[in-house]
Amino acid sequence: MKILVTGVAGFIGSNFVYYYLSHHPERTIIGLDNLSYAGNLENLSLLSREEKAQFHFEKADITDPVRIKEIFSKYQIDGIINMAAETHVDRSIHDPQVFLKTNILGTHVLLEAAKNAWHSKNDGWKGGNKFLQVSTDEVYGALGPTGYFIESTPLDPHSPYSASKASADLVVKAYHDTYGMPVNITRCSNNYGPWQFPEKLIPLLIYNALQHKSIPVYGDGKQIRDWLYVEDHCRAIDLVYDGGRNGEIYNIGGNNERENIVIIKNILTLLREITGDPCINDSLITYVTDRPGHDRRYAIDSAKIKKDLQWVPQVSFEQGTVLTVNWYLDHQQWISNVTSGDYRKFYEKNYENRC
Repeated sequence: MKILVTGVAGFIGSNFVYYYLSHHPERTIIGLDNLSYAGNLENLSLLSREEKAQFHFEKADITDPVRIKEIFSKYQIDGIINMAAETHVDRSIHDPQVFLKTNILGTHVLLEAAKNAWHSKNDGWKGGNKFLQVSTDEVYGALGPTGYFIESTPLDPHSPYSASKASADLVVKAYHDTYGMPVNITRCSNNYGPWQFPEKLIPLLIYNALQHKSIPVYGDGKQIRDWLYVEDHCRAIDLVYDGGRNGEIYNIGGNNERENIVIIKNILTLLREITGDPCINDSLITYVTDRPGHDRRYAIDSAKIKKDLQWVPQVSFEQGTVLTVNWYLDHQQWISNVTSGDYRKFYEKNYENRC
């Protein structure tokens, strides 16, 4: 089986490659990424020799139909797990167009390539194919102080990022409803863990604290998110790809609701205890103007995936934050390469001039 996984050089994509290849030695991943600013092939530098034999990288943009068709022809793709996306809300506010192009039009290009490869007028759909769209709980909008998002919660996105992801989800659903394409959509809560680009809350917090830099906090910092350790997310995607009912949506949450400010203070305390650095403390926190359209609370009801696929998160937030903090402390050269821009040289050295 050959699975096209898009966005493999990103945070969730790279973690998924490690997880999937270690659990499916009989399968092959065709990894695709356009290596935009958050695409870092150094994330995949720890693949074993056996795993490298199962992995083929293609530098490509999912909005390029010619290139995507070439990849389908070259590898005879059996399935797609689409993780390629522009994801940072702040960037979507400043430059919405790239989010709309990549997240909506790119998804459509992949759907068309899959339909052309897997479907014929005479024979219908080939067996064993699936398109899995990896989405986000942000498509649901904001919750009040109580309640949870379920799969039938109406979509109500509030940022260009979440609107682009909601739109892509609807296009995927339309290909199932109109053409009968075998699809699933997953919607996850906030991920954290290794290899996350240091513009997101937890890695940015760790990096700034180690440098004794200011840690910006939007508004009062009491926005609530449900946090999911990335390996738990990867396991859920694996289960949905193999066992999800055709056409179904699955919410994936960590059952770890926390206020942003509580997370920040707890991680500062943890960092100070591990490093022994007294300068890592709450005085680094700087409250800044809240961003436009900032949702107050997200929380996921994962009852459906638990019931259908027996998935439950295995890493508590307390365990996950210790694992994450220690990972970043052990990989400060990786952080340095990202912040300096040297990570972009990894592709040139290891892939660009391969025969």
